[in-house]
Amino acid sequence: MTVYFIGAGPGDPELITVKGQRLIRHCPVIIYAGSLVPEAVLEGHQASCVVNSAELHLEQIIDVIKQAHDNGQDVARVHSGDPSLYGAIGEQIRHLRELGIPFEIIPGVTATAACAALLGAELTLPDISQSVILTRYADKTAMPAGEAFGSLAQHGATMAIHLGVNHLEKIVTELLPHYGADCPIAVVHRASWPDQDWVTGTLTDIAEKVQAKGFRRTALILVGRVLAADHFSESSLYRAGHAHLYRP
Repeated sequence: MTVYFIGAGPGDPELITVKGQRLIRHCPVIIYAGSLVPEAVLEGHQASCVVNSAELHLEQIIDVIKQAHDNGQDVARVHSGDPSLYGAIGEQIRHLRELGIPFEIIPGVTATAACAALLGAELTLPDISQSVILTRYADKTAMPAGEAFGSLAQHGATMAIHLGVNHLEKIVTELLPHYGADCPIAVVHRASWPDQDWVTGTLTDIAEKVQAKGFRRTALILVGRVLAADHFSESSLYRAGHAHLYRP
């Protein structure tokens, strides 16, 4: 018996991996995050037990897994995006290790990747940014020392900010000294879902644009010069005259 932590992707049912889909269709027990994972992701399943974890607390989720383990049944534990990023799987894994229940993590497409695709952007461009910082706004969960926005913004790297749309004005205030008022920024609401929507702008005008849209939750903030860069070097990998193993 194995618990499979499966990344369902950002919302579009077709953005789940082949492996993740196969496991969902074959595991006799499914626990899925119903507030973030569309039911279409479960299409074709043959499970005898399907549980929406949005209605349960941690101990209840572990109880369902323990019962499946006692019955020798594999469990598809389905999370949105990639389960290793803000998936709250660490606390579940801690319990599973204590109970001696084996598990495996199946990666998924992140919200950040879905937003970049929607915006038609590469998040790492030569001369502009070669790093992406994935972070969140400190609200109910405090940020560890050294991870305040001001500290992270000093790098000037592309930044993907989760759970921050309701605090956008505060975020902009902290980013301005490091990115500049004209720095491009995008706020994407429910990327890859049928009702996806987004706005782009600069640190100067984005708050007003987001307010006009009425975004309140399930939105990702992307900020960085890569979002509107036209002048940057070509990669050495595809540059004519650059030799490597496959192109002597």
